[in-house]
Amino acid sequence: MQRTAVFDVDGTLVDTNHLHVTTWWEAFRQAGHPVPMHAVHRAVGLGSTDLIAHLLGRVRAVLRPAAPLDRNGWQVVLATSAGGAELSALRRAISADDAITATASADDVEEGKPAPEPVEHALELAGVPAERAVFVGDTVWDMQAGTRAGVRCVGVLCGGIPRADLLDAGAQAVYADTHTG
Repeated sequence: MQRTAVFDVDGTLVDTNHLHVTTWWEAFRQAGHPVPMHAVHRAVGLGSTDLIAHLLGRVRAVLRPAAPLDRNGWQVVLATSAGGAELSALRRAISADDAITATASADDVEEGKPAPEPVEHALELAGVPAERAVFVGDTVWDMQAGTRAGVRCVGVLCGGIPRADLLDAGAQAVYADTHTG
């Protein structure tokens, strides 16, 4: 009796998952539905009709509409590995310049994350000591940089890094994304 191996193609034999994620995310964005990329990534593999139903239901149930950042006694400072034109594009995508006090970018430091220098520079720009700040990031490198700078770290899962990895790297709390509490 002959044996058979059955393989999935998209994402298994052909590295296309990120292309699907980006395409679906952009399609939802253009249609006015703010679906986070990590949610799209987790839905890849569903048929188109099911993917749309799954994600639009999730958006209504979990996400709040995008709103300007509420300072509520906080100042917002960015610490990013981006610089130059890339940083400009990212700032346009965030569309929250009125809420951002300062930015520590790759243009301002010699060593990037996981070195503490980007976070330390952000603290200098903010004029606050590490114990008066929190650093929110989506990667192990973010958690390591914040921890090394002496800042409390909060991880978000929207970058696709597992909760356990963020906790092991120094996150004191982990949330699904920046929209949920």
